Amino acid sequence: MATKLFDKAKKNKADEFYTQMSDIAEEMKHYKEQFKDKVIFCNCDDPYESNFFKYFAMSFNFLGLKKLIATCYAGSPIANTQLSLFDDEPAEDKTTKNPHKIIITEVDDYNCDGVFDMTDVEWLLRNKKNTLTRLNGDGDFRSPECIELLKEADIVVTNPPFSLFREYVAQLIEYDKKFVIIGNKNALSYKEIFVYIRENKLRTGYRDINSDMWFIVPENYEYEKIVDGNKVKHIMGCWFTNFDVEKHNEFLTLYKKYSSDKYPRYDNYNAIEVSKTSEIPDDYYGDMGVPITFLDKYNPEQFEIIDALNRYALLDVQGTNEIVRQKKSHTCNINGKSTYFRIVIKRKES
Repeated sequence: MATKLFDKAKKNKADEFYTQMSDIAEEMKHYKEQFKDKVIFCNCDDPYESNFFKYFAMSFNFLGLKKLIATCYAGSPIANTQLSLFDDEPAEDKTTKNPHKIIITEVDDYNCDGVFDMTDVEWLLRNKKNTLTRLNGDGDFRSPECIELLKEADIVVTNPPFSLFREYVAQLIEYDKKFVIIGNKNALSYKEIFVYIRENKLRTGYRDINSDMWFIVPENYEYEKIVDGNKVKHIMGCWFTNFDVEKHNEFLTLYKKYSSDKYPRYDNYNAIEVSKTSEIPDDYYGDMGVPITFLDKYNPEQFEIIDALNRYALLDVQGTNEIVRQKKSHTCNINGKSTYFRIVIKRKES
C-alpha cells in the first residue's frame, strides 16, 4: 500500500521537482559545522537527477563528512541521462531502472584536476571503499530497507514529495533525526506541521520564505523558463529544519504603538488583527493574529504561539483556554469580512 501511495503521489501530484544546485549550496553553507563527521542520508535522491547527491559528493571532504548515503526510488523519470551505473541498464532505457543505494565513504580527485565534479563520479563508485547496490524493495522512504538506513544516519537532507510531506516529517521526528529539507510553503499551515513549529521541533531555514524558488522539472512537465539549459518552474518552496537557525534567535525590533482604531479585533475571536509582522505593536501583550510569514521571524524566546485561525484550533483539543472552548468558529472575521490565515501569538514578558 505504501508503494502505491508513493507512486500515486509522484505521478498524480506532479511531485518531480529537482532543486537547483545554487539553491542547495546557498542553504547548506550555514550548516557546515553541523555536517562535520556526520552520516548524511538523501533518501529521495540518486545521481541521475539529484543535485543533493552531487552537492554532498562534491563537498564530501570540504564538509568533513563521515558517510554519504543516497537511495533511489523505482522508475526515476530521467534515469541514465547523466550516468549509467549498472551495465545492464542501457542508456536508452529510462523506464526500467531498479532502485538502488549508494554509500560513499571516500572521495578522491581521480582526474587530478584539483576539483571533484561529476566526471569523477563513475570512478568514485568503483572505489572499493564505496558501494553501489540494488535495493530489494522499491526505494520508498517508508520501506524497511530505507528505514534501516535512516536509523544509521545523523542528518537527512533532500527534497521529498510535497504531497507526502506530513508523513515524511513525521517519520523524521519519530526517529529523532536532524534534517534540512524542502517543502511547500503551504505546509506551514498544515495542522501536523504547525504543531511541530509551535513545539519548537521544526522551523524555517535561512532562506527568506518570500524569495522565489525555481525548480527543475522533467521534460514532460510544464515549465516557465529555461535556466542553464534546464526547464524550470516557480514553486512555493521553502526550507524546513530542526537545526538551530540564527534568525530564529533574533529579537524583532518593535516600534509601532497599539491603538484600537489601527488594530481592530476579530468578530469571533478575542485577539487583534496585525496584518504585517513589521506592525506588531511594542506595547501590546494580548493575543494577536499575524500573517503566516511571521513564522519565518518567529523567536520562541520573544513570542508564544497560541493558536491558528481559519483552519483549526490547537487549544480546542487541549481545553485550556475558555475563549477558545466557547468559540463556535475559527474563521477570523473583521466587521463581517473574513481575513487570511492567521497565527495567533502573544508577546512574552521581557
